Amino acid sequence: MTSSDPSSHNIFVYGSILEPAVAAVILDRTADTVPAVLHSYHRYKLKGLPYPCIVPSESGKVNGKVITGVSDAELNNFDVIEGNDYERVTVEVVRMDNSEKMKVETYVWVNKDDPRMYGEWDFEEWRVVHAEKFVETFRKLLEWNKNPNGKSMEEAVGSLLSTGD
Repeated sequence: MTSSDPSSHNIFVYGSILEPAVAAVILDRTADTVPAVLHSYHRYKLKGLPYPCIVPSESGKVNGKVITGVSDAELNNFDVIEGNDYERVTVEVVRMDNSEKMKVETYVWVNKDDPRMYGEWDFEEWRVVHAEKFVETFRKLLEWNKNPNGKSMEEAVGSLLSTGD
């Protein structure tokens, strides 16, 4: 499936899904990516959570990647992973390989005034501490979504994604 296919989506990722192993769990394949920057947004740390969020910010800039050629079923997996704290929106990014503008979808934090937002989220720091746990948790979450077996999400997945800070 190519990114010009009308049933495919392009998703801008900026946090844990930058990790190839995490993206591969969500997609059940290796992600095709393009480096990109999203202007007028800021990426924050979230107190007590190991993943970041983005919210609109006039002078902000977020570096990330666009995953191209995402199918409807794969997009559903992204929606499950991102949950209710994020909303999927269409934004415009600038590709870093050729400076072209590109319409993509991304996940923006719903609570724009969340008091847990602070500072700058660091991918390399996250990767060392949390990447393996995210792969395991996302795999469990997607398995639960396919077949809950009467369990709540918390029962199936546990609280693997809290940091305790």
